[in-house]
Amino acid sequence: MTHQVRAVVARGKGAPVSLETIIVPDPGPGEALVKVEACGVCHTDLHYREGGINDDFPFLLGHEAAGVVESVGEGVTDVAPGDFVILNWRAVCGQCRACRRGRPWYCFDTHNAKQRMTLLDGTELAPALGIGAFAEKTLVAAGQCTKVDRAASAAAAGLLGCGVMAGIGAALNTGNVGRGDTVAVIGCGGVGAAAITGAHLAGAAKVIAVDIDDRKLATAEKLGATHTVNSKDVDAVAAIRELTDGFGADVVIEAVGRPETYRQAFYARDLAGTVVLVGVPTPEMKLELPLLDVFGRGGALKSSWYGDCLPSRDFPMLVDLYLQGRLDLDAFVTETIALDEVEKAFERMHHGDVLRSVVVL
Repeated sequence: MTHQVRAVVARGKGAPVSLETIIVPDPGPGEALVKVEACGVCHTDLHYREGGINDDFPFLLGHEAAGVVESVGEGVTDVAPGDFVILNWRAVCGQCRACRRGRPWYCFDTHNAKQRMTLLDGTELAPALGIGAFAEKTLVAAGQCTKVDRAASAAAAGLLGCGVMAGIGAALNTGNVGRGDTVAVIGCGGVGAAAITGAHLAGAAKVIAVDIDDRKLATAEKLGATHTVNSKDVDAVAAIRELTDGFGADVVIEAVGRPETYRQAFYARDLAGTVVLVGVPTPEMKLELPLLDVFGRGGALKSSWYGDCLPSRDFPMLVDLYLQGRLDLDAFVTETIALDEVEKAFERMHHGDVLRSVVVL
């Protein structure tokens, strides 16, 4: 059996996305069919549309999603029809060398659904990050579904599927921010704002938000930043050092993904501090640092993959914090939109007008 549903498709590099009817197959072994309730519009979706990921067009966009399992294939035991789930793009295998060493958040063999969703003419679609959730229904590997409390808002919970989890995890998991630490976050878009939230959750004494947009800095304050720095007006490194008694921050999270902001992060940390790169650079970018400085400053230079999260561990915990009123995921939802408004949402994202537009079905 197959399902005909509406979905957002990117057919060519830079071309506006279109709302089309696609065909979604019933789940095979190890797969799950999910009725999508909400899906955030992430910058990665725009990268796909612009050809910045690869040129495997046409793409089925959307990956930051929550919904209800409609049916499952043979051998699926972790989720069942009726479960409210958040989708993730790193379904761990349990068998690779990272998983066998007890570090499944580094899984080197994550997997997706084997079957492909298609256009009406049979053309196979490439689902964004193996999910493709700007659709009424999507087919994923069952391991991409994490069951959480149904009481959570789908629009808010779905954001844990990518950007918000990446930011919170950069602080909690990769940066190991602890009580009393000083933390600086460079770049206060969706991921950076989530890193500020994560540092606040961890009990950081100072959380310094750095950006060139006063609107983003104002939002950062609402999410837990104790200080803000507009790096268009002042030197970010000097400002962070001044706010940390001249030493630099214990943890600096770079949420932009550019060489110049990474250098700021490197020199804005305390000796033996930690730099966390969660912003995603483009392939042509190069970083040059004096090797003596890398040696002499000690500490750790880390990259954060998806916030080094383990969905089965982190998603339910963060949803519980949300339901307890301790994690304001609703603050990340700037607007809710329909499926046919994704292209307009990309434009608002480009102008920095939103933390997240969320498609609600």
